Amino acid sequence: MTNPRIKFGTDGWRAQIADNYTFSSVRRCAQGFATYLLEKSGKSDSIIVGYDRRFASPMFARVVSEVLAGNGIRVFLTDGPTPTPAISYSVVARAADGAVNITASHNPPSDNGFKVRDSRGGAIDPEGLKQIEAHIPDAESDVTSMSFDDAVDAKKIRMFDPAPAYLEQLARLIDVEPIRNAGLNIMVDPMWGNGSGWLPRILAGGATSILEIHNRHNPIFPEMKRPEPIPPNIDAGLRASLEQDADALIIFDGDADRVGFGDENGKFVDQLRVFGLLAYYMLEVRNARGPIVKTLSTTSMLNKLGEVYDVPVIETGVGFKFVAPKMLEVDALIGGEESGGFAFQGHVPERDGILASLYLLDMMVRLNLKPSQLVDLLFEVVGSHYYDRIDSPLPAGQRQVYEDRIRQADPQLIGGLKVTGLNTLDGYKFSLEDGGWLLIRFSGTEPVVRVYCETTFADRVETILKDGLKIVGIG
Repeated sequence: MTNPRIKFGTDGWRAQIADNYTFSSVRRCAQGFATYLLEKSGKSDSIIVGYDRRFASPMFARVVSEVLAGNGIRVFLTDGPTPTPAISYSVVARAADGAVNITASHNPPSDNGFKVRDSRGGAIDPEGLKQIEAHIPDAESDVTSMSFDDAVDAKKIRMFDPAPAYLEQLARLIDVEPIRNAGLNIMVDPMWGNGSGWLPRILAGGATSILEIHNRHNPIFPEMKRPEPIPPNIDAGLRASLEQDADALIIFDGDADRVGFGDENGKFVDQLRVFGLLAYYMLEVRNARGPIVKTLSTTSMLNKLGEVYDVPVIETGVGFKFVAPKMLEVDALIGGEESGGFAFQGHVPERDGILASLYLLDMMVRLNLKPSQLVDLLFEVVGSHYYDRIDSPLPAGQRQVYEDRIRQADPQLIGGLKVTGLNTLDGYKFSLEDGGWLLIRFSGTEPVVRVYCETTFADRVETILKDGLKIVGIG
């Protein structure tokens, strides 16, 4: 029997548990990573291994640790489910050579995943991911492993608590006392994931109250299709925040590397606006300077902020495997993507939903504004922008058919707006005459096509997206 080929997407490998995602496949994947590390440097001193709250994640992390230890690599295994940013920072704090994170992030509950990080705690670049893939053996018989208990006895696997070092890093990046004492009423929806308990822990002891929803361990993720901080998954959290008269809703995805934001009226603040707010916060409120790195699927508001504050804006393909290396190259002030993942200067080049949420709350306190007022302030600087996206499933194995249709299309108008250009860096991004855009791209991990748009016309969003689906051939 031939084992399924393991292919890395924009952020590691994900698959359905008990289908392609099995203990055998995870062992093979871990062997590929171990071989990559040993070939790259001739030796590898240590690796961080962490995991999320999905079904069997602790056991999959244990299997990974056994393979790494069997290859002579010391393993620091987290002592419980841990947010991705804390795992990434542990790489730096312990001077490790990288990390493996067992998580499928925002995927459905049926899935699990295998993320890898480099020695700086950031995503491994596309070339490195290809090398890891190439080293994954076809058969489990080619995997070198040792039993967990033997590895612990030999001090090749050590359990550790990643929280203290990560919390010390947060304290260096932001003073939370003003937030703690502001008397805000904050609701947090960690989406049954690894973000549970972190904001109450960080902000406890002052006048601000923190109330969590969906904070227990439940790997079927009730009240949402998947732990992804976009509608409709966030609807229960928004209702609860409105019922509790919250000043804001903070939403984390399953591994807490992404952040979602709800306003005081129980309305969702989409991730493009959040990216704009965070960039404005860094530039205006903190008076910091540096390049902005953005994926092509996120907001043109950043280009306008770049012009206002005279900072360069650099566009990359979709995924932090593109954003993280570019951030390091240019010492970026902030980097981010449309899905709500943001990284910051002075920290690891990794999405950090917890730090991003603290920056949003700090912005509210420093400017004494509610979330909806923050958006109004941003729009005063860059103009109004409206965004939405549609994810549509495709028949398995038919991607090329639909991609050929898009490639052959030559639309002159989209949503009634003239098409002014086409960018094929990562997908098909049609520029529109109002400065907005339509992007069509295929998921790297699922048989799904994503259609995104941003426009300055609130009443054209739906029409633009419908035209995008027609270009794909499913409208």
